[in-house]
Amino acid sequence: MKEMLLVSLKEQFGSFISGEFLSQRLGVTRTAVWKQVQLLREQGYGIEALPRLGYRLLALPDLLLPAEIQAGLKTEILGRKVYHYHEIDSTNRLARELGGSGAPEGAIVIAESQHSGRGRLERKWFSPPGGIWFSLLLRPRLLPHQAQLLTLAAASAAVQATVLTCGLSPGIKWPNDLLLAGRKMAGILTEVSAEMDMLHYLVLGVGVNANIPAEALPEELKDTATSLLAQNGRAADRAAWVRSFLQCYEKQYLAAQNHEFAALLAEWRRCSLTLGRKVTVCLPGREVDGTAVDIDDYGALQVRTPAGLETFQAGELRLREKEDS
Repeated sequence: MKEMLLVSLKEQFGSFISGEFLSQRLGVTRTAVWKQVQLLREQGYGIEALPRLGYRLLALPDLLLPAEIQAGLKTEILGRKVYHYHEIDSTNRLARELGGSGAPEGAIVIAESQHSGRGRLERKWFSPPGGIWFSLLLRPRLLPHQAQLLTLAAASAAVQATVLTCGLSPGIKWPNDLLLAGRKMAGILTEVSAEMDMLHYLVLGVGVNANIPAEALPEELKDTATSLLAQNGRAADRAAWVRSFLQCYEKQYLAAQNHEFAALLAEWRRCSLTLGRKVTVCLPGREVDGTAVDIDDYGALQVRTPAGLETFQAGELRLREKEDS
């Protein structure tokens, strides 16, 4: 009922709607309408109530609430169930628990902030209010070695969402970092539960530095990280970004379920900042210099080195400056 009430108020944003009309439309008493209005106010919706005039919606909360993400969401699977938290230790941690307990595919865990967010290689991820921090639960009909392709698709979908909602065009540093002006704007962490020949579930964690002022970044990140706000000079519509990502990603995800990988790989290549660049691949105990020439059919990076063509399934990648080439 609360969702239906919110839809009604949004339809007449800024204009009064009588309590009698709302009670008839929702099929409840006017007292029940009042109680739902109070719940919406507690979530941050600015709703004015006046005798004989009724209610009017004046302001939306800057929160990633389920109703805001799902408003106009055009997906079949992704985002139909949203778990929202003001603060959490890690959205990936909770999504893994949900995956193990049988939660539906496409469920999303989203938080306004994380205090134990993680990136690749167990690095702590700075996750304050104003960012976009969520994890998506997937149950793909793929083999474990194909999971990397879903990470590549997520990076491409994040690029598309940023273009569509912010007018900015980030590029991808293999395999899963999004860069703007040479600085990291977003990252993706994929965790799987699998056997040798079966994926039980996959958790796709996405972190976007959205509406975080440049001066709020920790000192150790100021030279390497950026945000949508810092690059665009205005706040991003975070709920719109999430909606756009889910819609863009679902198209690629459903194609991958049908083993239609060629378009997915082509889209990643189109968005890549890596291919054709001099790079250093950092591995335990050694570093490899060369030129990134392509990715293979499973998303592994192919690098031409003095010793020949090497393929890397994983590793930390540095894009080398032109003067180093």
